[in-house]
Amino acid sequence: MIKDIITKSIEEVKQIQASTAEDIEKIRIRYLGKKGLMNDLFAQFKEVPNEHRKEIGILLNELKGTIQSKLEELKDKTTAVSDNNKPQEDLTKPANLLSLGSIHPLTAVRKEIIDIFSRLGFTVEEGPEIEDDWHVFSALNFPQEHPARDMQDTFFIETNKENNVLLRTHTSSVQVRTMEKQKPPIRMIAPGRVFRNEAISARAHCMFHQVEGLYIDKNISFADLKQTLLYFVKEMFGSDTQIRLRPSYFPFTEPSAEMDISCTICKGTGCNICKGTGWLEILGCGMVDPNVLEASGIDSNVYSGFAFGMGIERIAMLKYDVKDLRQYFENDIRFLNQFSSAL
Repeated sequence: MIKDIITKSIEEVKQIQASTAEDIEKIRIRYLGKKGLMNDLFAQFKEVPNEHRKEIGILLNELKGTIQSKLEELKDKTTAVSDNNKPQEDLTKPANLLSLGSIHPLTAVRKEIIDIFSRLGFTVEEGPEIEDDWHVFSALNFPQEHPARDMQDTFFIETNKENNVLLRTHTSSVQVRTMEKQKPPIRMIAPGRVFRNEAISARAHCMFHQVEGLYIDKNISFADLKQTLLYFVKEMFGSDTQIRLRPSYFPFTEPSAEMDISCTICKGTGCNICKGTGWLEILGCGMVDPNVLEASGIDSNVYSGFAFGMGIERIAMLKYDVKDLRQYFENDIRFLNQFSSAL
C-alpha cells in the first residue's frame, strides 16, 4: 500500500550516508529524478481514494522535505570534509612584498637641505609661482634694461606698463614677500620651483628647483655668510669638503660671490667632472644690497644681511653623480630605482 511505502521511505532516507559528491548525486536521482521514487509515488497518488488523499498528500510532502533536507545535510558534511583536506595557509610564510617605490632624488635632496638649515635656525617660507614684476625684479634692484626681464629668459603671462605678471625666475621673490610682512631679525629659506625660457639640455631646463636663503639682523657680516655656507657643504657633502668664494655680480647683493666646493668625485685632485680644476660651482651669494632692504621697508642703516641661492638639481647631480638633469623629469623607473637604497 502507498502509505506503507512512504512511511518506510521516510525512515530509510533518514538513515542514508554519503561521503562524496558523486554519491549524493546518485541519491538525488534515486529519489527525485524523473524515474525516481517521488515521481512513482505521485503517479500512484492519482489512484488514491478521495477520503485518503489528504493523509497521503501530507505524507508525500513530508517525504519530499525529508529527502531535500537530507541532501543538504550530506552536501554540507562533504564540503566541510573537503575544506579540511585542502592545504592550509602557512601563517609563518613571508608575505609577498609590494613595490612601494621610493622618494624622488630631488625630494630627498630638498628635504636634506631644509633639515641642515633648520638646525641653524632658518625657517621655511613659500610664495606663489605666478608672480608680479615688483617681487621678481624691481624690489630686488633689477634695472629696467636687465636681460632677465627680456622674453628670452622669462615666461611672461601678462605685460602692461605698471606691473607685469610672470612665472617666477627665482625664489628670491619669496624673500621680498617675507621682508614685507616680517620685521628683522629674519632667518629663512625659500625652496620651490622656478621657470626660465631656456633650451632644454643635459645641463639646463625650462623648469627647475631652487633654495634661496636670507638672514637679516644687526651687524651681519660676510664672515657670517661664509661660516653658514661652510657648515652647509660639510653637512651635505662630507666633513672634508672645502669651499672657495669668487667675486661676482648680482643686482640684489653687494658684494656678491660665486661659491665653489672641492670636487666630490676626485676630492680636489682634478677630473673630467670638475674639468681638471678640482672645484665645482654650486651657488651664488652675497650681502643684501641696501636698496633691496629699503624697497621692503627695512632700514639699511640699522640692519644688514646676506642671501644665497642654489639649484636643487645641481646639488643632486653632484651628490649622486648624475650627468643629465633631464632624467629627473622623465619618471623613468629604471633611473629612480637607483636611489631607493640611498635615500
